[in-house]
Amino acid sequence: MPSPLPCLTLRGRAYSVEALRAWQPESAPADLTENERTALAFCQRWLSGADRFVVHTSGSTGPPQAIALSRRQMEASAQATAEALGLTTGMAALVCLPARYIAGQMMLVRGLMLGLAMTLVEPAADPFGPLPADAAFDFTALVPLQLQTLLEGPPDYRRRLNRMRAILVGGAAVSHELERLAQAVAAPIYHTYGMTETASHVALRRLNGPDASPWFRPLPGVEIAVDERGCLRVRGPMTEGRGVQTNDRVELAPSEEPFGASPFRWLGRWDLVINSGGVKVPVETVEAAVAAAWIALDLPPRRFLVGGMPDPRLGEAVTLVIEGEPLAAEQEAALRSALGRRLERFHQPRRIAYLPRLAETETGKPDRRRSLALCRPS
Repeated sequence: MPSPLPCLTLRGRAYSVEALRAWQPESAPADLTENERTALAFCQRWLSGADRFVVHTSGSTGPPQAIALSRRQMEASAQATAEALGLTTGMAALVCLPARYIAGQMMLVRGLMLGLAMTLVEPAADPFGPLPADAAFDFTALVPLQLQTLLEGPPDYRRRLNRMRAILVGGAAVSHELERLAQAVAAPIYHTYGMTETASHVALRRLNGPDASPWFRPLPGVEIAVDERGCLRVRGPMTEGRGVQTNDRVELAPSEEPFGASPFRWLGRWDLVINSGGVKVPVETVEAAVAAAWIALDLPPRRFLVGGMPDPRLGEAVTLVIEGEPLAAEQEAALRSALGRRLERFHQPRRIAYLPRLAETETGKPDRRRSLALCRPS
């Protein structure tokens, strides 16, 4: 049955289930943003019983692609998340991710299926900014940049986070600094693993509190295995029983089952290895070392990424790209020294480059390919 609560509220406008089902773009207020129109159109299609939805990937790991998902896949994903997090009818949810991508759409599906009272705001680094001071929520999903902005924001922001029942964070890697900041939050924060093809996440790991863990635990009904490269293969109700092969290298927790629900630890992308003079350098290994060195040196937080830049001798040179003004010479020297103690010789960055701002995808994730291209001489 439809929830008696307003189903979706945006900028003070409350839409019931019936209003969403009857929504027509030609009669909509002229001041709606593109994201608001996309969200309302999606809700209308869902409530009208549409069985197939085309979702575009964000482009963070390759060129954006159109992925077709069935209603059954999205329903199975929403049900598994509800079971894992204990979401129930009447809870309040904040929807602050782009409605054209799977993470935002699945927030809407969860709300429509479970009868959540959803509030939609424009995707931004600070999703609490446009909300009234007394706005309270039980559940939300964020990208790492949003979570970090909220944790570094006014004290009231942390109080709002503490009142939540569950917080999802995904779409990108979680830095050591963000994981450290998350320990100050009482509400459970879960790092997600998933992709558009699996209708959002298929596994969660607790990021904070006594149950914090580096191991992702598959959602109910999800089975996993690895291929000969050590890359994860997933199947479950949100894949309609089909196996989805990824390029994500993982380590499985010990299990006697060849295809089961063992926890796994994410190691990095198989296709993000830098070939530097014949040495295979995993990007994520270098980024983890940079993050640890940055904290050890007590440098002010900044975004950065690692990639391969063309080199006439090595083929690709391991390159660290840092957002913002160049470090002082002594700071950069200290960083190189710290990395020398943490990384094998041929894994250490040969170059350090700076950009005023890292290039980003439409969802606000650092765009590795475009950022590296901006560092290359014209």
